[in-house]
Amino acid sequence: MAQAADPPPNIVFILADDLGYADLSCYGRRDFTTPRIDRIAAEGMKFAQSYANSAVCTATRTALITGRYQYRLPVGLEEPLTERRHIGLPPEHPTLPSLLRKAGYGTALIGKWHLGTLPDYGPLQSGYDHFWGFRGGGLDYFTHKSGPAGTDTDDLWEDDVKIHQTGYLTDLLGGRAVSFIHEAKRPFFLSLHFNAPHWPWEAPGDEAESQRIKSLQDFDGGSLKTYGRMVMQMDTQVGRVLDALDAAGIADNTIVVFTSDNGGERFSDTWPFTGKKTELLEGGLRIPALIRWPGHIRPGRTTEQVAISMDWVPTLLAVAGAQADPAYPLDGISLVPALTQNAAPVPRKLFWRYRFNAQRAVRDGDMKWLQINGNTFLFDVVADPLERANLKDRQPEAYRKLVNEYEAWSATMLPEDPAANSGPVGYANQVADRPGVTRK
Repeated sequence: MAQAADPPPNIVFILADDLGYADLSCYGRRDFTTPRIDRIAAEGMKFAQSYANSAVCTATRTALITGRYQYRLPVGLEEPLTERRHIGLPPEHPTLPSLLRKAGYGTALIGKWHLGTLPDYGPLQSGYDHFWGFRGGGLDYFTHKSGPAGTDTDDLWEDDVKIHQTGYLTDLLGGRAVSFIHEAKRPFFLSLHFNAPHWPWEAPGDEAESQRIKSLQDFDGGSLKTYGRMVMQMDTQVGRVLDALDAAGIADNTIVVFTSDNGGERFSDTWPFTGKKTELLEGGLRIPALIRWPGHIRPGRTTEQVAISMDWVPTLLAVAGAQADPAYPLDGISLVPALTQNAAPVPRKLFWRYRFNAQRAVRDGDMKWLQINGNTFLFDVVADPLERANLKDRQPEAYRKLVNEYEAWSATMLPEDPAANSGPVGYANQVADRPGVTRK
């Protein structure tokens, strides 16, 4: 008698916003702990060399949902997307949720979208059955507005209907995720995209700060203590999600991924890297990445496999038994051999472009070529993660090789759009360690 095939796994994909590489205790954060998120690492795998597709959110989210370099789509050229242009993710473009839905999955996004607004763009237009969250780039944790208190900028939605609900946003998102897990048909794909720890710097109980601030970028607020409380509250909500999977009896057949959309912001820990969000230095690109899949991924492993955001699409399609659309070839690779077969790391060749400060980068093997405002560098980012020893004169052949690779790759992407937004989003001229930087 033939055995029934294993049912396809449920997938819970948890995305933090602006979380730095070392902002989890399992990655070395020293002044607070994240035991629930660390549980994913203890019961699964931690990536030591995981990259974001961009140093800012919209661009990475474009790659994350399509499995392709963001520079193939106009929305991916926005660094990040703002309200001044009505542009977004084309509904006809295949996405991870749309491809999983074709394979029989129920799909939901709870949290941040930031890939275009109604009437033309949105989660329901791009493969999600259900949406509960916000459409823009940032939201106040208490007023749920994209502007200061008192402005008409509410941005909390259920499906395509604007709603109003009281509560701390991180808690509301965690609660909605728990409800979805208990109510969803199987198999399901749940995208839980927290806004934490993105500015404004508001932890639980900070309603007075919510009323005080004049801008969500909150240049005159925040502290390491507040930042830690924001991350720890997200950790609490991740714990609620893991507990819900246990209570529903489906944890053993559920893949849980936790990662970030780009490198850290003002109060983040990016050690041992330099650079922050909006920069193609390692600190602006390196992100934590954890995955748990009981019975398939051996617990407590760390992999040196170089990975990037767009790899999650081919990886999760493979484990779900779903297929990519051949008309839209994927740029990411499946990580399944590294996850389940203990395969040796596969060398990668990865490319980045960021219009502000004319930034370009290539990582090929252990070597990285970097250009910022016409200044060029060659680093061995494994031996020199701080990117201090510029090897371009010592290794001229390697330097020229990476430059040529970048130029060949860039010619296959959309050209930079001078009308697209690009800037030092979280810094402007308000942060002392970025002197002279101005928003254009």
